[in-house]
Amino acid sequence: MTADRPIVTFVYGTRPEAIKCAPLVLALQQDPDFQVRVVVTGQHREMLDQVNTLFGIEPDVDLDIHQTGQTLSDVAVRTLRGVSDDLAAHRPAAVVVQGDTSSAFVAGLAAFYAQVPVVHLEAGLRTGDLAAPFPEEGNRSLLTRIAALHLAPTAGNRDNLLREGIDPAKIIVTGNSVIDALHHAVAADHPWENEQLRELSSTDRPLVLVTAHRRESWGEPMEAIGRAVATVAARHPDHDVALPAHANPRVREVLVRHLGHLPNVHIVDSAAYGDFCRLLQRARVILTDSGGVQEEGPALGKPVLVMRSTTERPEAMEFGTVRLVGVDEARIVAEVTSLLTDPSAREAMSQAVNPYGDGMAAPRAVAALRHWLGLGPRPQDFIPLRPQTRVGDLVDTAHDTR
Repeated sequence: MTADRPIVTFVYGTRPEAIKCAPLVLALQQDPDFQVRVVVTGQHREMLDQVNTLFGIEPDVDLDIHQTGQTLSDVAVRTLRGVSDDLAAHRPAAVVVQGDTSSAFVAGLAAFYAQVPVVHLEAGLRTGDLAAPFPEEGNRSLLTRIAALHLAPTAGNRDNLLREGIDPAKIIVTGNSVIDALHHAVAADHPWENEQLRELSSTDRPLVLVTAHRRESWGEPMEAIGRAVATVAARHPDHDVALPAHANPRVREVLVRHLGHLPNVHIVDSAAYGDFCRLLQRARVILTDSGGVQEEGPALGKPVLVMRSTTERPEAMEFGTVRLVGVDEARIVAEVTSLLTDPSAREAMSQAVNPYGDGMAAPRAVAALRHWLGLGPRPQDFIPLRPQTRVGDLVDTAHDTR
């Protein structure tokens, strides 16, 4: 690498991190003023590799920390050692971490210990409850204390940071790079990787997309989710339910036990990112506990019901495209049923504006880095526009059967 160009090192380890980092990695790789290094921790092994392949990213270092049955402490210890060693060998101008995973926080901690500035992509999300989601709320709050530059997706996230005393000069509102990634994936129109999903998408039957995996939902909450989805599927046999099941046995075994016998429920391994984007586009209703899906769904004009008691993404609730339903079995059933049977209720949520991005978060983030390093002016903050073009307007592949 050329010594006179600043090195920016990205560290990520899960599929959501990879998706949201990828647009910024690609944008910086195309900028002649920067050198880019990608260090992956690899705790989401196959899912992580799929995203890197889709975006054409080849990591410089793969720490490959994944072990069966690993704990949060295991992830932290191996990430801290691996990232620390890489920073000692290739000292960058900045380390970029994304979001709120344990790999993000610990990579940021390694950089802090090495006195390398930390850039926090997707900064400022808060629920105000350290136990929900766990450990994510703690991770992102701790990252805020050690970050030198905060790339906040929304004005609300910026305001959270300001309330915590962060210097406004160190905050740039970029929009969320997940929308950039979604634009890329939908426009690329990749062939289906999963044959079962390809066949499922080739029909005209309405589709309900379900994702559930969060740690705070393990145990009885996941049992309630399984029972609720089973009830919805049984009451609506003319609808299909697609459930890309998380590999964790605490999630998968519960959901398979409740849903595996139902003919209109299609349980598949975690879908490749390209396939998942097509499922999002195909869905009539989305039922999820995922943070990223709360951002992706609105970009496609899809009603999103969130199976959590709180959310760090309140903007979509304020704009009307996301609704919290918790993990109460009866309420989940009632809310999904309303959207499936009442076109006006579904249309009201579908027409809401996406507050999370316009597909230009990565260029804003690059401009923010340039400004922070003294290479350019401060970029304008992202402000959602009304009305806003949805990604789904770009291409319609709902019945593409390739």
